[in-house]
Amino acid sequence: MNRNLTISLNPGFLIWQVIFPLIYIFVAGFAYAPLIHGVPFGGKELDYPAFLASGMIGFNIMNSTLISGIIIWNDRKYGMFEQIMSGPFTRSHYILSNICTIGIVGLLSAFLIAAVGYPVFFESVEFSFITIPIIIFCAITGSILFGSLASIISTRLRSSEGFNVVINTVFLLSAFVSTAFYPAEGAPEPLRTLFYLNPLTYLIDIIRAGIFGNITEFIIYEMIVLVGIASVLFIVASKLLTKLDF
Repeated sequence: MNRNLTISLNPGFLIWQVIFPLIYIFVAGFAYAPLIHGVPFGGKELDYPAFLASGMIGFNIMNSTLISGIIIWNDRKYGMFEQIMSGPFTRSHYILSNICTIGIVGLLSAFLIAAVGYPVFFESVEFSFITIPIIIFCAITGSILFGSLASIISTRLRSSEGFNVVINTVFLLSAFVSTAFYPAEGAPEPLRTLFYLNPLTYLIDIIRAGIFGNITEFIIYEMIVLVGIASVLFIVASKLLTKLDF
């Protein structure tokens, strides 16, 4: 885990994790604000920068988990896995270290964007005693879910071109076919249905509910679904990594 964090939490990665969402929040958010007069969420209307800033927290959690797939793929390509296994480590240690890494990076990413985006949505926030636990829940669950997905992709592909194309396509589709940038309400079918087949939508809805004080039965349902998907993907990823011939 120390090795994973050392190669993951470099200055370039941390800058990218902040600068990239900032471009969306402060450029796209305020550029589109004059065209979008209030976005409905939970019985209230949010201005578009606030809506987008809260969505960027979930987007960044997903984006940060790319490191899980990249680490596994590079370990396979450059023979690092064999070197790790020659030490006092097992495959279980390897799997757990990756999960802990993406959990830590996901938490760090979530709180970085929450801190940076706070000036944008502070007028609409309704913090309560469950706001921080909800963000922690989303950071950990989202990291496990998308980190497991990245791990599954990395175990099935050999070529660097195929890996980069598939993982970037999957994550970009997840980002734009979700409620990160626009609400599901009013979206035409079948786009609205696709939104709710995407786990990132559940992740972002839960984060917004925690920030803007709108915990409903539907949000609880989304939390249960998110945990279920994360559990299934984690089990699949663990089995593939256990059986994988590196």
